[in-house]
Amino acid sequence: MNVTIYHNPACGTSRNTLAMIRNAGIEPDVIDYLENPPSRQDLIKMIADAGLTVRDAIRQKDTPYGELGLDNPKLSDDQLLDAMLAQPILINRPFVVTPLGTRLSRPSELVLEILPETHKGAFAKEDGEKVLDAEGKRIV
Repeated sequence: MNVTIYHNPACGTSRNTLAMIRNAGIEPDVIDYLENPPSRQDLIKMIADAGLTVRDAIRQKDTPYGELGLDNPKLSDDQLLDAMLAQPILINRPFVVTPLGTRLSRPSELVLEILPETHKGAFAKEDGEKVLDAEGKRIV
């Protein structure tokens, strides 16, 4: 299965998402989006395919969101996209694209919605939270 993750290795949610993909027996195409941001068209498509608005896809925490005045509700989607592409840290992460769909995997277990049920046993997040049981089934 062809899977792409727009990843930030410094982000725990992104690391957990990547680990869940690998736990499904899939080695994804890992794109460090801070070094190699998506094109404008790819970003627009990912946001739409994930069922989000552009504003939903902006990361506010630990970014220049406030300093740039991006909380202004009068800003257009084009203006928000311009800011996200100029400063990729503003793109919320991780976005994951598979043949089964696209998700902004926050929380990380949202990625399970777009992966096949091929998990290789139990999985717990970095903080110890159990996500999959010994049979690879989601713990709810």
